Amino acid sequence: MGPLANQVGLDPIGSDASPQLSPETLSQLLSEVRRFVDKRLRPLEAQVSETNEMPEDVVQDMRDLGLFGLSIPAEHGGLGLTMHQEVLVALELGRVSPAFRAVIGTNVGIGSQGLVMFGTPEQKARWLPRIASGEIITSFALTEAEAGSDSASVQTRAIRQGDSYVLNGAKRFITNAGRAGLFTVIARSDPNRAGSSGVSAFLAPAGTPGLTVGKPERKMGQQGIHIHEVNFDDVRLPLDARLGQEGEGFKVAMRVLDRGRLHIAALCVGVAERLIEDSVRYASERRQFGQPIASFQLVQAMLADSKTEALAARAMVLTAAGKHDHGEDVVLDAAACKYFASEMVGRVADRAVQIFGGAGYVADYGIERLYRDVRVFRIYEGTSQIQQLVIAREMLRQQAAG
Repeated sequence: MGPLANQVGLDPIGSDASPQLSPETLSQLLSEVRRFVDKRLRPLEAQVSETNEMPEDVVQDMRDLGLFGLSIPAEHGGLGLTMHQEVLVALELGRVSPAFRAVIGTNVGIGSQGLVMFGTPEQKARWLPRIASGEIITSFALTEAEAGSDSASVQTRAIRQGDSYVLNGAKRFITNAGRAGLFTVIARSDPNRAGSSGVSAFLAPAGTPGLTVGKPERKMGQQGIHIHEVNFDDVRLPLDARLGQEGEGFKVAMRVLDRGRLHIAALCVGVAERLIEDSVRYASERRQFGQPIASFQLVQAMLADSKTEALAARAMVLTAAGKHDHGEDVVLDAAACKYFASEMVGRVADRAVQIFGGAGYVADYGIERLYRDVRVFRIYEGTSQIQQLVIAREMLRQQAAG
């Protein structure tokens, strides 16, 4: 853990007395992250995109800053940020190509939070300190060829045999699988029970016999971060590798996704704010018909629409994060934030390309890269269509409950 992590001061907040960084330490963290983004990461955007590789010294710098442990409790070596504090950091990380944030994303979110929420004391002691330090990078293995949005339909099997579970199956599009030292695997432990009730979660260390990772997939955007197929061929795990109770795998996945959706929504806002800054700067400098294009009302309208939508998304995310920290149910709020923010950043990116014109379509200005990068936000952590279903379902549930 880096120097900043060693300066953490924790204060209680909210009805559940959850810890938070002191205001001074939080301000320092945000300043250091902004400086790291501006001075260290943004100059490397084109290189990482062209080589499709993340420099190892950058990954080490992220370890030194403590970024891998943002959401992991302080007693396990992390910074223990509240949800509100985490989204403030995500807003800063959004000001650079999202591939950089994805390096730490699984450790901060879906790759660690199942352990934080459902792990036994022994599991937490074994894994969380090394996840927080970035010694171990994590992956969350849920998606399959026939199970993505329909996550309760996983077909990977985890059959109990004596004092072990034996896993067989394949996962796809798994972020950071090539770097991962630990996989959280969602698998069907009771093949006789359909749907979510027969699904459990497991901790599978990389290098376990029978666990193999395929080649990186070629992607539309976010070059430098990789997704892979992960195969399980008679992978034998001890009983204490199960995360939570048998049959709780779907619950683990959904609880993890609530927090992850707020984080992704904040990241979308950060990228949108960066695109707006770039668009305003370019529109002020680019001249047509003897004047800056920023003086044209139709260009101003695009800037105004983008700014208004970004402000709305920011307000939604910060409000929902505050509710999360005070122990309120945010299933609906998290889905609404992720749905609105991911759709919003797509519109902002499209307008940015339009404002830049031909320059927005070529690689040198970086706008076309961000345009491609943000498209996946409407897909992972639940597609926009899944968010709509979650929102409507929660509205109807609340109505029925009175």
